[in-house]
Amino acid sequence: LGLTCYCEGHCPDDKENGTCEGRPGGHCFSAVEEVWDAESGEYVPEWSFGCLPPDEQGFMQCKGYLVPHFQGKSIICCNKSALCNKDVYPHYKPRTTTVPNPMAIASGAPLIILTTILSIFLVVISIAIVIIYHRYRRKERGPCLVPSQGTLKDFIDQSSGSGSGLPLLVQRTIAKQLALSQCVGKGRYGEVWLARWRGEKVAVKVFFTLEEASWFRETEIYQTVLMRHDNILGFIAADIKGTGSWTQMLLITDYHERGSLHDYLQTTVLDHHSLLAICLSIASGIAHLHTEIFGTRGKPAIAHRDIKSRNILVKKNGECAIADFGLAVRYISESGEIDIAPNTRVGTRRYMAPEVLDETLNTSSFEAFKMADMYSVGLVLWEACRRCVTGGKSSMVEPYALPYHDVVPSDPDFEDMRLAVCIKRLRPIIPARWETDSILFALSKLVTECWHANPAVRLTALRVKKTISKLHIDNAIKIV
Repeated sequence: LGLTCYCEGHCPDDKENGTCEGRPGGHCFSAVEEVWDAESGEYVPEWSFGCLPPDEQGFMQCKGYLVPHFQGKSIICCNKSALCNKDVYPHYKPRTTTVPNPMAIASGAPLIILTTILSIFLVVISIAIVIIYHRYRRKERGPCLVPSQGTLKDFIDQSSGSGSGLPLLVQRTIAKQLALSQCVGKGRYGEVWLARWRGEKVAVKVFFTLEEASWFRETEIYQTVLMRHDNILGFIAADIKGTGSWTQMLLITDYHERGSLHDYLQTTVLDHHSLLAICLSIASGIAHLHTEIFGTRGKPAIAHRDIKSRNILVKKNGECAIADFGLAVRYISESGEIDIAPNTRVGTRRYMAPEVLDETLNTSSFEAFKMADMYSVGLVLWEACRRCVTGGKSSMVEPYALPYHDVVPSDPDFEDMRLAVCIKRLRPIIPARWETDSILFALSKLVTECWHANPAVRLTALRVKKTISKLHIDNAIKIV
């Protein structure tokens, strides 16, 4: 939305004094200029107020106070709030209040003209040098500002060769150009809004003020070198802004209109192909997170710590993307350090591994965090498998359900989950029909190995990925 400014003596379309509406990114201004008053025989200040456009011309006008003027004048610009220029009066250096001697002006005219010509020449030379220097630097470093045309994908592909996201200046520029349209989701961290940037749909995660630690951690993880992957939610930008009374923390990502896997499975029945696409993409995303990439600019191994169907998004092509890294931990192999951000938030109890529930997880071992992730992956794969149809004409499929829906309350506490998972050693039920379907039978074996009570026995993400990949290829051959 544009900025409302107070206008006087500079109102659009010769309107009476009042207000004017500036374009997004513009400024309000308050200006003063000394003019000769013939009646009083003195120079008097003349004030004007209005709006400036968000282009280079407006920007240069706002910087006018930096240049010394023979004629007394000055300007102040602002964009903090509506009508911010109304009671602002810029300071200026008054000049003599008497009319200069015409003979003195005439005698000094040649010197003034010569000085003016030399000054203009020096300014032109300086501008040319600056332009040449910046063009050279741009060729050397590549583009660093938001281009006027092109899609977000094109821009990210050009700008993020390291796979760590866009430059911070560009992120802030994009964040300021967003137009929020509707709230599409809410959670304990805040809200998710559908927004548009230059006509493209993006998702904006708006964090509650108390969730600054989650925002900071998620931003930090997304900006890890080589983090970008087809099955990791695409990060675009992050920004934090506000006044003394409020703070707004934004995380801007790709928008996937199918929503979370949790919502998608409630209304969608899967066939073998779509089920395997979902399961393989989840395993691929987690495997990328868990894997350390060595090199000069390598990627540390990362554990998610809050894997659940609500934190996995479904893309248009039927694959999934892992999201929500507010609790993630990184492993710095050079020092053997596990980088756990200070955060009072805890994971989702329903998906917590037994060793997390009974507090026996070895927090000094990064492998322990990865194996806790794999327990949660097993539960998510179980949710997806329930929605796969089998049986041909007499097709069968289970209704969507959360893990442990039949043994714990809808919002279980730690004790509810510890009793079911650790004491009673319960696990979600594998329906009998899965045993008669080759794909579901193979996936059920993976699922049960992922949620094994002993973390050391659980399958790694890479092993799960390779097994499902083989199933996917074999199934494609059968279809052909």
